[in-house]
Amino acid sequence: MRPGGDPRRCAIEPVKAIRAGDDAAAVGGYEGAAPTGRLSTKPMSDRLIRPATTADIPQISEIYADAVRNGTASFELSPPDEAEMARRMTALVEGGYPYLVCAEETGAILGYAYAGAYRTRPAYRFTVEDSVYIARSAQGTGVGRRLLTALIAECEARGFRQMIAVVGDEASTGSIALHRALGFRLVGTLEAVGWKHGGWRGSVLLQRALGAGMTKGPEEAEA
Repeated sequence: MRPGGDPRRCAIEPVKAIRAGDDAAAVGGYEGAAPTGRLSTKPMSDRLIRPATTADIPQISEIYADAVRNGTASFELSPPDEAEMARRMTALVEGGYPYLVCAEETGAILGYAYAGAYRTRPAYRFTVEDSVYIARSAQGTGVGRRLLTALIAECEARGFRQMIAVVGDEASTGSIALHRALGFRLVGTLEAVGWKHGGWRGSVLLQRALGAGMTKGPEEAEA
């Protein structure tokens, strides 16, 4: 990447498929909600982390719709349709951001994760915001941890320097614990900024350095 260049345009080579092993304590739920529903009984060795494709949109849309309707991780009130979910994915991928899924060998999608711009103004171009959503059947099996770990690695490879997690609802303790276990630190809480499911919901902000973080400027890192 040239000095002062856009980190989204460096190291764009797609992430290689990664076997999702369960070598750590599981933290379940879409964006960390408490595990619910029947847990998947498939061994983690049969699960693959890979770049998402448009063929995954129907299952991704189903996972997200459940989170919107029944959870507080997302502050959307009505689930987007598949066309809108595809538009969002395309915009992220074409912008140079990673979008990953965890899939069984049968093709079933257990969860997905992506990074996008934290803010659109250009000075923020080295900072991303992460999102992780897990299917109910896979909550509590370590899928979220493997997805977030892979997402962090992809963002570092692309030259990003900071990752922000905006966790919907202070009650999303699983998501907060997952991020903290992977090196995020709590930087603040915005209280009562959203109204959903009959109650005021806050946003918990966590942050993690990527790569050289703030120890070097972009020009120094390219030297």
